[in-house]
Amino acid sequence: MSTERRFDEQETAYILEAAAAAEPAASEEGQALTAPADRTAPRRGMTVEQLQQIAAEVGLSPVAVADAARAVERGELVPTERRTYAGLPVGVARTITFDRVVTDAEWERLVAALRETFQARGKMQQEGSLRHWSNGNLQALLEPTETGQRLRLFTRKGDAGVMIGMGVSTLLFSGVLAVPLYLASTASAFPWWSAPAIIGTMGGAVLVRALLTLPAWARTRATQMEQFAKAAARIVGP
Repeated sequence: MSTERRFDEQETAYILEAAAAAEPAASEEGQALTAPADRTAPRRGMTVEQLQQIAAEVGLSPVAVADAARAVERGELVPTERRTYAGLPVGVARTITFDRVVTDAEWERLVAALRETFQARGKMQQEGSLRHWSNGNLQALLEPTETGQRLRLFTRKGDAGVMIGMGVSTLLFSGVLAVPLYLASTASAFPWWSAPAIIGTMGGAVLVRALLTLPAWARTRATQMEQFAKAAARIVGP
């Protein structure tokens, strides 16, 4: 891990929280584990050395801070990214960074961990130094970086856009249809609202299904990716 790596405000919070969790006796002192404003350049972030100086004041060891910083660099402590559409989660992504090149044997173990975590066999591909594992919309891409390699995990709910779009368009259509039917209702004995109500109910059912299933799906995928990130850290050591 480069000592010149600078961590932003959110990453700093992850590092200090993880270091405190590793040494609960120190964190029980009740002192705030935050970076004072006069010690950090907001636009540049903080180095590991600066974080170690701050943590030392509340009794946290430099080793715990360095370990937490490495975990943040690898992507272990950073929350899984969720991609949304119309406010609903439709995709999940996570990046795991390794500070060296992954060996052939380690890549095979990573694929085995992917298959076990996601309960999917998937397919392996390789193009030069790029390695790829996929199972439908679930993708894992191992690619080079300046100091090693990174593994990008991402997936999307294939029918999410269709569900949301169909539900919204059906509701809008029912509203548009209701206007002429209402205006012509005096000339017909048939209830003008019946057709719009049926169509609107269908659209509402589709949206309710999306509201119920998409968040649960995203939580499941995020949890699986976080579990895999921990396994990857064990497989590909420093």
